[in-house]
Amino acid sequence: MDGLKKVPVREQEPAVRAGNFEEVCLGYNREEAMEEAARCINCKNAQCIKGCPVAIDIPGFIAQIKEGNMEEAYRIISRSSALPAVCGRVCPQESQCEGKCIRGIKGDPISIGKLERFAADWAGENGIRPEGATEKKNKKVAVIGSGPAGLTCAGDLARMGYDVTIFEALHEAGGVLVYGIPEFRLPKEKVVRREIENVMALGVKIETDVVIGKSTTIDELMTEEGFDAVFIGSGAGLPKFMGIPGEQANGVFSANEYLTRSNLMKAFDENARTPIMHGRKVAVVGGGNVAMDAARTALRLGSEVHIVYRRSEEELPARVEEVHHAREEGIIFDLLTNPVEILSDENGWVSGIRCIRMQLGEPDESGRRRPVVIPGSEFIIDVDMVIMSLGTSPNPLISSTTEGLEVNKWKCIIADEEHGRTTKEGVYAGGDAVTGAATVILAMGAGKAGAKGIDEYLSGK
Repeated sequence: MDGLKKVPVREQEPAVRAGNFEEVCLGYNREEAMEEAARCINCKNAQCIKGCPVAIDIPGFIAQIKEGNMEEAYRIISRSSALPAVCGRVCPQESQCEGKCIRGIKGDPISIGKLERFAADWAGENGIRPEGATEKKNKKVAVIGSGPAGLTCAGDLARMGYDVTIFEALHEAGGVLVYGIPEFRLPKEKVVRREIENVMALGVKIETDVVIGKSTTIDELMTEEGFDAVFIGSGAGLPKFMGIPGEQANGVFSANEYLTRSNLMKAFDENARTPIMHGRKVAVVGGGNVAMDAARTALRLGSEVHIVYRRSEEELPARVEEVHHAREEGIIFDLLTNPVEILSDENGWVSGIRCIRMQLGEPDESGRRRPVVIPGSEFIIDVDMVIMSLGTSPNPLISSTTEGLEVNKWKCIIADEEHGRTTKEGVYAGGDAVTGAATVILAMGAGKAGAKGIDEYLSGK
């Protein structure tokens, strides 16, 4: 095979997958993985590692796959990452490790993400677990939230020998990995639960249905429960809305609610205790990965789906792969379009969304060209359901019930990026609770930083 081209990855056909919740990408088999790994030139100054927020030894694990040493490939990855099967599926590799790959200068970069996924899946199928601590420390650490930041921090601390307990507000562990990302991108039983079991195998305990700020507080954990340090990885679950007329109509959802009910509560099943409505025609407002997830979920529930986004395709924040898959499946993209009002019928149900055409002007502070209204260009999209996917912010419950924990104007916890240190002694934080909504891998990087900071703190360094 031409060494400049990636080994193709098998996928479900678009017309088939649009009608089911099975995983879209089927991944590499052993032979395909070894063939793709053979394309790696094993750079001495590997730029791919510099592009990885958790600094995996990428050339090292790929070299082991090339030789057929799958267990050792997994061992190398798991020293740096607590969630390799997750990262291999949902990380934006194209802008991180693969974006730095030297192979990409004159051809396709190495499919690092697909190889990571293969190694992690192989380990799971063959009962291989990550290695735990050789000796225990007499220190207790509480981790708030069982999403990617919390699981990573807990896993790293457990490997160091700390006694770690995760407190999760929902009835099932996994955070955004369980409630936010659909089954067709991230299988729950095969991938997420297996990764969580690997973290628990390191000695981490998980307590669900514990709402910090209600069930107990951080101060109580430290003064009454005997925890020596706390890491806050509670994510950002408070949805944002546009503030336009009509947003209170029946049939308007936040993407957060819509995906949580579908992914965690199985509301797509009409026999579920709280079934979710199936729109005839759905508008999803936003252009990020969450918007693509919501749109592709609605499509699988039988809806005609429109992505409504105020900038052009070049500015779409979603991964290129997710946009490509959405288009293949039949999602309609109404770009350079901005909602100004949600219309409703006499019973208060959504009947349409009034929009206005946009054009791109000068770049704004983010570097993207600012959308500008085209006067007189209003039109109506006939829909009976609207999903708002405009981002999320942290729930202020934890910060408002913790003495000495400071937040910024966006209600994000103030924490040092290198160590996760907050304004309260012994309390560390990272992930979306600090940055606002971001990616799984960046949350994991913050979890690692928090574990390092807590270790230094408890070791008296």
